[in-house]
Amino acid sequence: MVQVGTVKIATLNINNVNKRLDNLLVWLARTEPDVVCLQELKSERPTFPAAPLRALGYGAVWQGERSWNGVAVLARGCEPVLTRSSLPGNPEDSQARYIEAAVNGVLIASLYLPNGNPQPGPKFNYKMAWFERLIAHAAALMATGVPVVLAGDYNVVPTAQDIYQTRSLDDNALIHPESRTAFARLVTQGWTDALRRLQPEGPLWTFWDYKRDRWQSDKGMRLDHVLLSPEMSSRLIDGGVDRWVRGEENASDHAPAWVTLNW
Repeated sequence: MVQVGTVKIATLNINNVNKRLDNLLVWLARTEPDVVCLQELKSERPTFPAAPLRALGYGAVWQGERSWNGVAVLARGCEPVLTRSSLPGNPEDSQARYIEAAVNGVLIASLYLPNGNPQPGPKFNYKMAWFERLIAHAAALMATGVPVVLAGDYNVVPTAQDIYQTRSLDDNALIHPESRTAFARLVTQGWTDALRRLQPEGPLWTFWDYKRDRWQSDKGMRLDHVLLSPEMSSRLIDGGVDRWVRGEENASDHAPAWVTLNW
């Protein structure tokens, strides 16, 4: 990662990093992001593919979990410095959903917020409790004044324009009013929803369900977000979604979202 020029930061729910390693390596080689936040590794710590990523020039820190969850931060040309491997607020929560690392003076967080379905119920309660912890930690990060990026799969569709036209998901935890309200509370701390700032209108799908030909019919939703602290927001120049990745053979059901910043 260079000190002067532009920096590209991306997030991708890989949906099993070892199963889709070839897809990941092709995307990294083609687009060369400087920092990558990965979610849903579905890999225990010893089985994370650090060696092939290093061969492509990426250092990594990661937190794994057998069969589920898992998060990582990759950095091109340098080693991320691990600063936190879990979200504070509940020492009994062992799910691998949050990791934080310093990369050339920027604090990068990769997060995988709980899905919360079915709701109501314990899974939705866990989602909202996790969200409250994230809001509290994000406020603490904001108060430090350091440059921060909170990127990942938030499992929240923020507004009606962030999902294809349907009423079939009205009871889904992804679009539940409590989920949307929590996301709005987070953003109003002073974070910038980078992709929506760049494209105020229209769809920005990052997820297409494997079921019911949702990809083929472009019935998607925006679940993956890049939130920037004020110092980072002032440097925002570009961003988008690499939709082509979702169309590849053996693809994740998510596509990478990315931003480019002056640095």
